[in-house]
Amino acid sequence: MQQASREHVRKKGYFRQKKEQTDFTLVAIVVILIIFGIVMIYSSSYYAGVEDYNDSMHYLKKQLLWGGLSLIVMFVVSRIDYRIFNRFIGLMYIASVGFLILVLLIGVEKKGAKRWLDIGPGFQPSELSKLVIIFVVAYLCSKIVNHLDKYRMMMFVLLIIAIPAGLVGVENMSTAIVVFAVGIAVLFVAVPKVHKLILLTGVPSIIGVVALVLTASYRSTRITTWLNGPWTDPLGTGYQPIQSLYAIGTGGLFGRGLGQSLQKQGFIPEAQNDYIFSIICEELGLFGAGLLIILFILLIWRCMVIASNCSDLNGLLIVVGVMAQIGMQVIINIAVVTNSIPSTGMPLPFISYGGSSLLFLMVEIGVVLGIARRSKISKAG
Repeated sequence: MQQASREHVRKKGYFRQKKEQTDFTLVAIVVILIIFGIVMIYSSSYYAGVEDYNDSMHYLKKQLLWGGLSLIVMFVVSRIDYRIFNRFIGLMYIASVGFLILVLLIGVEKKGAKRWLDIGPGFQPSELSKLVIIFVVAYLCSKIVNHLDKYRMMMFVLLIIAIPAGLVGVENMSTAIVVFAVGIAVLFVAVPKVHKLILLTGVPSIIGVVALVLTASYRSTRITTWLNGPWTDPLGTGYQPIQSLYAIGTGGLFGRGLGQSLQKQGFIPEAQNDYIFSIICEELGLFGAGLLIILFILLIWRCMVIASNCSDLNGLLIVVGVMAQIGMQVIINIAVVTNSIPSTGMPLPFISYGGSSLLFLMVEIGVVLGIARRSKISKAG
């Protein structure tokens, strides 16, 4: 009788182990964003490709290559247990800081900024630092979560965050803000007494930003131009914001049509990079820009669902970090393009042209997918 009962339970599958499942909703959103980005990169870089390389498809070809490689990397990483990376946390952090120091010493200068190392097609260590800070802070907080109510523990984690953020800030203030803010977002979720964290980070953060502004004259000039209005310096620091606003304004509700932008014809330099959102507004209008923003909102929502179903604190904090980074970059990029904040370099995730940025973003998405495969969502089938 007992044997028959067990056989019945086995056949019904009440205790059958559910297979780990890929979060296809997140995959679909990311793939759509990459395809949309590739289309817009081709449209916005057509004239730049002809002028710079005598090939209208130059930027398209490179982004297609990076897009394909990044998708493969994403699926490979998603199959790896993310906890394996914890074994190399110290090495990852040291390597990240080391690369940032190398940039300051022997970095390659492009378009007036020293942010690259001459490795392969070009390597931007600041992109690696975003990924590493998420892993490091998530791991530390998950290990010392019961002691994070103590000031000295919070200060230790803040120092870990501040070192790479400070090194990035020497050359790229906006990326430094993202690195620091992502680390703080992860710490914010883990820390039991938020008011202590606010006390520790409030004034020092303001002092740090002021110091970064004062140590580079071009930063203070951009802020002054933004405060007074870009038309006070139409041929200098106000040029790109003005051209961006022209593009957005002439797009209207449904835009001029795909490929029909006028501002990309030399008026907005490097339109396929940080100012690609303005070309999207001009060609696809408020409707197209709105759909893109909805896609980003859906991406953030899916990350929130995965985070709320994580089986451990470490995984939850990693997802929070990825979510914070993507959300912050989207907000900063759109705010710059619409002249809501001073002009600064910040790519639009998955959309702007750039191999390093896309590759590391897809590593992060791969890790999130791996966490989702081992979460309650996957096990619920």
